Formats: sequence, structure tokens, C-alpha cells
Amino acid sequence: MNHTQGKQNLFQLVSEIREYKNFIVSEVNDHVLRAAVIDGEFHWHHHETDELFIVLEGELHIDFDHKETVSLKPGEVYTVPAGVKHRTRSDGRTVNLCFEKNDTDINGV
Repeated sequence: MNHTQGKQNLFQLVSEIREYKNFIVSEVNDHVLRAAVIDGEFHWHHHETDELFIVLEGELHIDFDHKETVSLKPGEVYTVPAGVKHRTRSDGRTVNLCFEKNDTDINGV
């Protein structure tokens, strides 16, 4: 896995990223902390386990099965339950953290 242990600055890690990127920052037991930079839409998918989002910058929209949308601003947290079909999107550069099981397929359908 591409991650490092020890002290890191999340804002420095993402400061130069302008296009979509999702990467592991660190591992905690059987979970990973991912950082994601998004400007646009990610595809519809679901996971076998819960997925926790924390927004650091911008505004992240989480759409559910074409029916409901939850919008998160910096400092806000939301958990997508296991098995729930969703997609993330933004209307501009947005940075979020995602806490999930380390075997989660982030490209899952």
C-alpha cells in the first residue's frame, strides 16, 4: 500500500493536487484513512462495509440511488451504511477524508 506512518500534514499532502486522486494516508488496525481530491463526479457504487466521510475543503455531495443527496461542508461528517448505492460529486475542488475497512474496493459497483 502507498502510505507512510508517522506525522503528516493533510493540507500539505493535497495542496498541489488539482485532478481526481484518492490515496491511502495511513492504516489503523484493519481500516485505512484515505484522502480524496475531487472536482466532478465519481461513479455509482456500493461497499460491503460502512464508509465514513469527513470534508476538509469545498463541498462534497453524496447522492443515493438517484433519490436523495447529502451535502457536506468543511468539518462535517457522514457515514454511508454498508450496501447503500451512492456516488460522490462536487461543483469545484473538494478535499475529503474517508475512513473504511482496508479491503474495501473503492471501484466497486
